Amino acid sequence: MGMKDQFQEKSEQWQNQARQKADQAREQMQGRGRRREEDMNPSQPQRDREREREQEDRFDQDFDA
Repeated sequence: MGMKDQFQEKSEQWQNQARQKADQAREQMQGRGRRREEDMNPSQPQRDREREREQEDRFDQDFDA
């Protein structure tokens, strides 16, 4: 494999990683927006909303690690 091929392959890997990180960030932002909407929903008890939020936060932390 020549230097040009190696450089091109590495460049493609970096682009894929950047796309994945951007997608993850976008999903996290959408999740935060959804959480805010759920917080505004008075039909669900406050304690249940807090429990769901904590579970989602734990999942996000586990996923990031």
